[in-house]
Amino acid sequence: MFWNFDPTYFIYIAPALLLGLWAQTRLRGTFSRYARVPTSSGVNGQTAAQVLMQQERLNIGVRGTPGVLTDFYNPANKTINLSQTSGQNSIASVAVVAHELGHAVQDQQGYTPMRLRAAIVPSVQVGSWAGPLMFLVGMFFRSPELLWVGIGLFALTAIFAIVTLPVEFNASRRGLAMLQTSGILTAQEIPAAKQVLDAAALTYVAAAAQALLTLLYYLSVAGRRR
Repeated sequence: MFWNFDPTYFIYIAPALLLGLWAQTRLRGTFSRYARVPTSSGVNGQTAAQVLMQQERLNIGVRGTPGVLTDFYNPANKTINLSQTSGQNSIASVAVVAHELGHAVQDQQGYTPMRLRAAIVPSVQVGSWAGPLMFLVGMFFRSPELLWVGIGLFALTAIFAIVTLPVEFNASRRGLAMLQTSGILTAQEIPAAKQVLDAAALTYVAAAAQALLTLLYYLSVAGRRR
């Protein structure tokens, strides 16, 4: 019975979970390493934000947000929200801020993948919880219709995770390019910033893998139920 133990679930999900754990460990380790390396220019993340905003002519607000590695750009109110670590003079803090400003540039230029991701956010907010719920209800009542409704709703989550990848990779490329032209980081420091952003990007790859493998598991169950 699926309600007791289905070993195929772990066959599908275990690789993604392991990738996720490795990605988080690598991100924490890489960020921690370069959070201890100051920029030769003496610029911290908060100052870098002001310099890059002026350089790119970004008319956005700046707000603070609690936590570590919680920086984000909010396209809804055109603000970059900087975590406590942005006040550090480090390659890591500057790299993260540049990445978020990469999102701001995407928003300003109407970057298509970012607009697509924003368009499906409301559906994903529903599908991420309603999909698994409908799937379980369909299994309980042995209803193929409800089963496929659940799969369809959860598929939106997988689509969102896939669309997120080019958005994040592109923001990192933009951020590194901005840092190079601004002179905030030297040519010798750019590879270190890239390592920080590559480690962060890996967490999105892991999230996409988990969403896709979960969807494949749902499809395999539906196939066995026929």
